[in-house]
Amino acid sequence: MMSSRSSTYSFFTEVDSFLLRTSTIKRCTSTTSVKVPTTVLFGKKNKRKQQNNRGQPAQEKQSVQDQRFDAATRQFMFTLVGLTKILPDKSKKILDNINLSFYPGAKIGIVGLNGSGKSTLLKIMAGVDSEYDGLARPLPGAKIGYLPQEPSLDEFETVQEAIDQAVQSSRDILDQYNELSLKLADPDLSDSQMQETMDKIESLTNKIDAGNLWELDRVVERAMDSLRVPPGDASIKNLSGGEKRRTALCQLLLGSPDMILADEPTNDLDAESVAWLEQFLDQYAGTVVCITHDRYFLNNVAGWILELDRGKGIPHEGNYESFLEAKTKRLEEEQKQQSAADKAVANELEWIRSNPKAKGNKSKARLSRYDELLVAAAPKELRNAGQIYIPPGPRLGNEVIEVKNLRKSFGDRLLIDDLSFSLPPAGIVGVVGPNGAGKSTLINMLIGKEQPDSGTIKIGETVKLVSVGQKQMEDLDPSKTVFEEISEGLDEIELGTQSVASRAYLSWFGFKGQSQQAKVENLSGGERSRVQLAKLLKAGGNLLCLDEPSNNIDESIKS
Repeated sequence: MMSSRSSTYSFFTEVDSFLLRTSTIKRCTSTTSVKVPTTVLFGKKNKRKQQNNRGQPAQEKQSVQDQRFDAATRQFMFTLVGLTKILPDKSKKILDNINLSFYPGAKIGIVGLNGSGKSTLLKIMAGVDSEYDGLARPLPGAKIGYLPQEPSLDEFETVQEAIDQAVQSSRDILDQYNELSLKLADPDLSDSQMQETMDKIESLTNKIDAGNLWELDRVVERAMDSLRVPPGDASIKNLSGGEKRRTALCQLLLGSPDMILADEPTNDLDAESVAWLEQFLDQYAGTVVCITHDRYFLNNVAGWILELDRGKGIPHEGNYESFLEAKTKRLEEEQKQQSAADKAVANELEWIRSNPKAKGNKSKARLSRYDELLVAAAPKELRNAGQIYIPPGPRLGNEVIEVKNLRKSFGDRLLIDDLSFSLPPAGIVGVVGPNGAGKSTLINMLIGKEQPDSGTIKIGETVKLVSVGQKQMEDLDPSKTVFEEISEGLDEIELGTQSVASRAYLSWFGFKGQSQQAKVENLSGGERSRVQLAKLLKAGGNLLCLDEPSNNIDESIKS
């Protein structure tokens, strides 16, 4: 049943007095289209009603259905009915009959394992992905803003031009106000023209007051500064991946949409920028649906948590901390139900041990049942859990890295000046600093991708360096399967002096069973991160240089 109207989010199973039934609904929706054909049926249609409608034109009947649906869902910012998504290769059902609705002003955080469908859900809601079954529909006339993991900006624009696009409608209102204000000084205006002009100015003044547009320039400047957006005259094509994300995030927020869909908005933000974003979203009057692996951010922003687990959506009212408490209780209940499954496994195991050489059809069936019981007996949270294994590298000598008087600049911008340090064996160093301070640039110089302006970098003779960068798809072939990309098609992978079965190695990074045959192009951001890690770490380096290695990776893998 739908929650009360005072709630900000509800599981969508009933709308007002209409019983919503979904049959085979094929829906292609975009955020700019309001009139969407629907085959959703409201209530029970009796035979007489159906007969009376036989002479009604199909277009008119469809319009009536749309009107009834609009009337039933106009209190919601967004509605999902029977949403189902299957990968193009039919290998996995990512979303399975999701029924949700979002009230205006709701702040919702989406959590779940890598590949559980978080990014896919946002793409569907944003109108980017139209290949799905079911219905995904925003409130008619609502402005939906979307930040993907890898935003696309116009390469021929400057940063300021990209930001100005977001506030162009607001600037147009201010320009109209200024033009009309100057018009009032015209001595040739008649009384009726004067009154008409004043009425228009009053209307514009109300819009300016409502949107606080008097402070538009200050708001834009503060947002760009708080998010560490590059200088306005910087060309988009010369920006790093992190700089593009910050520019796109600033563009999204300044556009003042009615609903924000943000996929990992805190990636590439420093602590001060994250704090500013938290404050901004707290004061933001619209709806926010956010995917993030930053649990502190999620705890401070979200009023609801939506967990995606094996295609299903599990809502929880409260922040991330209260969600964890509720989930712990749920897992405790599940563990109590394990005893029956454990007992069944023990019985099957006893039978198998007593018939070790049996090869009949019944025996094969029992063996198959044993495998199924092992899966069923495992706690639900452990069935999909992954654990990254880092292969050991060769012996490391006493000399690892020695940096002396390093200097690096880009044009007039000095990033690193007179930097000297040495890294001892077994040392673990974290590089911190605000956005644009040169953290990635330093890593790139250490691994040889960039050269310093002056100074020296000495790498020890015994060092075998492995690096993992921020750009996940640079070293990946989207047309290959996970197995092909990591193992290069070989049944065994060489890890130092040892050989390991390729499928076993992939399982260490959370890819098991059918997921090893998934195409790289169909993977989520977190899954691509794991593929990149598995591919690069198999080299068995004794020095790892990692640039944001945990971006998009779920908590079970991080830990």
